[in-house]
Amino acid sequence: MEFTKEQAAKFKKLGIATVGELALIIPHTYEDYRLHDKLNPHTFQLIDATVESVYRAPNSIQITFFVHNFGHQVTGVLFRPKPYMMHQFKVGDRDYYYGMIECKGGSCSMSMPKKVSQIGDIKPKYKSALRSDVMFRLTRELLCYDNLEAEGLSKDVIDSVLALHFPEPSILKSKELSAESLEALKYLELFIYMKELQHKRRYFQALVSKKSLYDSFVKKLPFQLTDEQLLAIEDIQKDFAKDVAAKRMIVGDVGSGKTMVILAAAFMMMPHRSILMAPTTILANQLYEEAQKFLPSMKTVLVTNKTKKTSLDAYDFIIGTHALLYRELPQAALVMVDEQHRFGTLQRNMLEKLISQGKKKPHYLQFSATPIPRTLAMIESAHIDVSLITATPFQKDIDSKVIHKSDFKDLLVHIQKEIAKNNQVLIVYPLVEQSEVLAYQSIEEARGYWEKKFENVYVTHGKDKEKEQVLLDFRDKGDILIATTVVEVGISLPRLTTVVIVGAERLGLSTLHQLRGRVSRTGLKGYCFLYTNQKSTQRLNEFVKTTSGFDIANLDLKYRKSGDLLKGMNQSGSQFTWVDFAEDTQIVAKVKEDLLLLPKSD
Repeated sequence: MEFTKEQAAKFKKLGIATVGELALIIPHTYEDYRLHDKLNPHTFQLIDATVESVYRAPNSIQITFFVHNFGHQVTGVLFRPKPYMMHQFKVGDRDYYYGMIECKGGSCSMSMPKKVSQIGDIKPKYKSALRSDVMFRLTRELLCYDNLEAEGLSKDVIDSVLALHFPEPSILKSKELSAESLEALKYLELFIYMKELQHKRRYFQALVSKKSLYDSFVKKLPFQLTDEQLLAIEDIQKDFAKDVAAKRMIVGDVGSGKTMVILAAAFMMMPHRSILMAPTTILANQLYEEAQKFLPSMKTVLVTNKTKKTSLDAYDFIIGTHALLYRELPQAALVMVDEQHRFGTLQRNMLEKLISQGKKKPHYLQFSATPIPRTLAMIESAHIDVSLITATPFQKDIDSKVIHKSDFKDLLVHIQKEIAKNNQVLIVYPLVEQSEVLAYQSIEEARGYWEKKFENVYVTHGKDKEKEQVLLDFRDKGDILIATTVVEVGISLPRLTTVVIVGAERLGLSTLHQLRGRVSRTGLKGYCFLYTNQKSTQRLNEFVKTTSGFDIANLDLKYRKSGDLLKGMNQSGSQFTWVDFAEDTQIVAKVKEDLLLLPKSD
């Protein structure tokens, strides 16, 4: 709807753009401007009173009122009065006044009485960037049934929200929002946000649309895919059949088998070319090896910083690191990005642009191993299609345990036993160098102990230029790897059975889950030890009880009270005020359903 210049200026000050967002700024309290014939101590009340006397003390003014609606006297007290207040109370004047009534030993007082002209209503009071009276007038101008209906909202939601701005007397008795009001506010908040996301989504014609089959690829695999892997592949199959370029995110837990979904997508796109970008040389190399193994009929090439700059035209499947961004790429019908959160938005967009033709774009799939709560996946699906893979191809057998200094001897015995079985151990430290702030050893302080006690100890961290080579050497020859969280995503270590995370309480639960996901990748018995100096930590105790990344993402939400939950998608940077991501899945589903029914605007 169109706003006047003044209204638009007020909206800008409030940081909002729609009437729906205005409706979300609800009153923080209400003032009852109705006359009552009974005095009610400890409450704000309206009186119809005549000023009988005025006494000025150094720091206050005392006014004697005769209150007609109560039939007796009340003393009004103004503390530290402003000059304009002096002229509001003249002996003999009869007016309406509003203030807090208190009674003691038979006498009653009203603190900070103010003169009131409009009576008979319950008036909402707002806390916002605008003055309360300005905000009140703005809501009266714009908040009405027709304006909210024009936003696409249903009658029930409109009625519940308007009742907060145009209150009935019953609202004064309630100290908290009713369940109905709370649900309406959650719905409205999600509706506004998801509708905005929907508008941001842009549709482009696909370079190629084709009906694809994946059965022959799946049948040749030496193992069975999970139902969720197959569902994700079917989602992609449907995407490819549309004229519109796909934009889909496939979110899978650690070890859920996303690689097979990537390969199935490249297989279905044949005879057209596919490009895949991975965040590290190690990952790109692993994906390249898997492609050669399971897609022998496709001509596949690996592109890294070390690859010679020759033509890539002869290949069906180009797999590479960000080095792809600096190459001349041939046209491809499908672009995929693995571990998409490791690349900036700019890098992801660059790859897409490199091979787009005019207004036509390739199908675009992004893969993430950081599970997100189902609620969040549903919200993000207003902006991008989402497929979740929550199950793993085989059940991992990992024991998780919180340990302290007193458990260190037992930990050493465990490590010795695992090495004797030709298994490997990862020890993650919070810092590379010593810190006066942190009560944990750093890699540099700890490495001497481990190198003295054990053989074949390898060390790496984020700033280590040789980290990829160190990881490869460790995979083949190592017993113990000492590292920072650099190994959170990366190389597959088939013999790794134990991870020890030092200062575990400092890390997010999703990061702990990623690190735990490094062990037991091939079905071996795994162990995860969370070392902490804290005597008790509820968060870690809950973490060790669950192995599902999606449940852990919900736990992370429960304990993470701040930060932008939408990973940068919420451009205003503000958090949701009413929505509880862990609980409100049904409301999200309802909003999503209702948005689909709205007429598409140009």
